[in-house]
Amino acid sequence: MSIESPRTAIVGLGITEMGKVFGRSAVDFAVEAITSAVADAGLDLSEVDGLYVNPGIKNDTDMRLQSTLGMRDTRVLATVQGFGSSAGQMVQYASMAIEAGMADVVVCVYADAPLQEGKRAGAAYPGQARAMVGVGSLPFAAGLKAAPERYAVAARRHMHAYGTTSEQLGAVAVAAREWAVMNPHAQMREPMTLEDHQSSRMIADPLRLLDCCLVSNGAVAVVVTSAERAATLRQPPVHVWGWGQAHPGYVNRRGSEFGLVTGAAQSGPAALKMAGVSVDEIDVREIYDCFTYTTLVTLEDYGFCAKGEGGEFVASGAIAPGGSHPTNTGGGELSSYYMWGMTPLSEAIIQARGQAGERQVDRHDLVMVSGNGGVLDFHSTLILSAHPKGR
Repeated sequence: MSIESPRTAIVGLGITEMGKVFGRSAVDFAVEAITSAVADAGLDLSEVDGLYVNPGIKNDTDMRLQSTLGMRDTRVLATVQGFGSSAGQMVQYASMAIEAGMADVVVCVYADAPLQEGKRAGAAYPGQARAMVGVGSLPFAAGLKAAPERYAVAARRHMHAYGTTSEQLGAVAVAAREWAVMNPHAQMREPMTLEDHQSSRMIADPLRLLDCCLVSNGAVAVVVTSAERAATLRQPPVHVWGWGQAHPGYVNRRGSEFGLVTGAAQSGPAALKMAGVSVDEIDVREIYDCFTYTTLVTLEDYGFCAKGEGGEFVASGAIAPGGSHPTNTGGGELSSYYMWGMTPLSEAIIQARGQAGERQVDRHDLVMVSGNGGVLDFHSTLILSAHPKGR
């Protein structure tokens, strides 16, 4: 196996109905997405000999999907829990397994069903009350109970250090919605203005409602195989050129770069180096956007603009339709659907295939995909291409 020159490709994509889809379990969604992805590739489920499952926060899906699907003699089978970075990790591990001869066709899946009829979306991912004593209890006592509060601290630090404004965060949300309007899979397709963003209620200062991602029921699955086999299958192959991971291990003390620099600053260059390309050659950016701030800081850390200039960059219109740096071209997690790292990955595949319809980006030879998990704790990056590596 040569990790310097991967020879794998994504050949199948399965996306279920997204959003307020009630009466179905995460397992139900996972089975549908996997079945659709395998059919999309022009394969039979009997040809799949590897399965990676991202179990989500509640561990609703796991390796027992093998039995549910009726798969037999699986050669690679595991759960992968990197939270929002899991999709990138699973494609990496699938590629490595194929390169090593451990498997021929590997499916990667994420499914979730947190929304319940009659209950508000905010109740889907409650903060976890834990028995803590001493210094370890201070963040919880201070109100840092769930993701919005913790990301608010990161966003506020970026604002304090670099002068980033709420209006600049709003520009990220507006750009995402402009893309989502053109995406039939998107949950939110009503146009949004900066005024709409600024008038939306505060969730955790400085993050407003429209700074926060959606909550979705559904599933996404992808199929990975060798580049050689991919050339014979139904869909245009999306070749895996490079990957990288970085897990900063921030500490809550003076000197930490939490909020200012993320693991994307390491995982991005690692993926670009493996792919043998520079950041200036990237055509499309699919960025994990659990919050508007995450898009902004990740673009900085990947090098699409200088550190501290992310606010001006996004406010310029660079990431919106017609901009110089098309980003989150399906609407992202802010306006399309929230399937952890499978949201940016699925749109990257659609763009690389040239199948995005009205929102298709003209230049889509190289696509960069980010994953972010925890509260800026875990990061993955993929470089994908419509072409075999070297072309």
